[in-house]
Amino acid sequence: MTALPRHLLPATSSVDPTGRLSVGGLDVLDLAAEFGTPLFVYDEADLRARARRAAAAFDDGVAYASKAFLCFAMAALAHEEGLCIDVSTAGELHVALAAGVPADRLILHGNNKSTDELARALEVGVGRIVVDSDDEITRLEVLLEQRPELRPKVLVRVTPGVEAHTHEYVMTGQEDTKFGFSLASGAADDAVERLRRLRVDLVGVHAHIGSQIFRVDGFEAELAVLAPLATRLGVRELCVGGGLGVPYVSGEEAPTIEQWALTVRTAADAAGLDSGVRITAEPGRAIVAPAAITLYTVGTIKRLPAIRTYVAVDGGMSDNPRPVLYGSGYETFLPRATDADRPVTATVVGKHCESGDVIVRDARLPADVQVGDILATPVTGAYGHSMASNYNKVPRPPVLFVRDGDARVVVRRETLDDLLALDTR
Repeated sequence: MTALPRHLLPATSSVDPTGRLSVGGLDVLDLAAEFGTPLFVYDEADLRARARRAAAAFDDGVAYASKAFLCFAMAALAHEEGLCIDVSTAGELHVALAAGVPADRLILHGNNKSTDELARALEVGVGRIVVDSDDEITRLEVLLEQRPELRPKVLVRVTPGVEAHTHEYVMTGQEDTKFGFSLASGAADDAVERLRRLRVDLVGVHAHIGSQIFRVDGFEAELAVLAPLATRLGVRELCVGGGLGVPYVSGEEAPTIEQWALTVRTAADAAGLDSGVRITAEPGRAIVAPAAITLYTVGTIKRLPAIRTYVAVDGGMSDNPRPVLYGSGYETFLPRATDADRPVTATVVGKHCESGDVIVRDARLPADVQVGDILATPVTGAYGHSMASNYNKVPRPPVLFVRDGDARVVVRRETLDDLLALDTR
């Protein structure tokens, strides 16, 4: 088996003559020694470059999909690089505001927004509310009766009937979905009529067809539906959502952010979209996933002759649940020998009390992997830390931003006492 493909590493990665990996000008083995493992290491320069590329590709019409990874520092970074931020809960809204992001740069999402969440959004003046259900319209109606001076900007989320080529759990554009209003059934037109009777400014339409999408024809099909709708409704904005995929393993390829934007614009033109309608997008994974690696320490190697070799590390499904949820694939390597051949096939597992606690089912590793090694998985910047849990009461890992030889702890490691913080006696 060949070495780890270099393109899966963060942008500022370098390998010294002995094979040791550095990111952001820092040796990752030294980082593991100083900060412990498991450890998320984000290449801050890579994050910023990807955010700027997205903003430029869509003419500053980009909202960062914060569900992919959100903390105080990430919200501030996205804002500094010219992105709006989409939030879908009171918690995400709270973090973004605490990071200093102006409320008018926030877009509120969610298929089940509570009255309290909507009231908070109206109170602070979020830039857009993406309306997702009839019940939400009813809640808005009641709230706006109490606040007659307000006229929030809203988009209506529609289901365009497009089935993206991705895992069924992250498909969202088909008819059978919990998100949005169906175009085919007429529910979307009914929702528009209700919204136009309210004191809201209906500025646009929104759709999202799924996540981890490699084939751009799904976006072409989306625009073929949305462009005529936006023209018919006379709105000023059309949001295509997010969903652009990234390569996680050897052999995978994905469109660039620029190629995605060109596809969207070309499809919009072909569908006759009015040039005055602003096209916006909401990438998340494409900005943060490739910019990070996760470091673990190997604790146990269990060889079962003629069956399997298990390599157990000090993390697992509590810091990366994607393999358990979606069967997602990752590469593995030893940052002490980054470019080494990986002839050994092993199953990398975590420390949790579940047989399904698998990080990489068929991982490739160097032949001399041993207990005590630092093992790394690349492309872990999205939906790892953000979906992390305390299963088995394992404290969640810290997050480092590294840049120009400096390491910044942006999320500290949880302590055992933190696990007691919410308990009452």
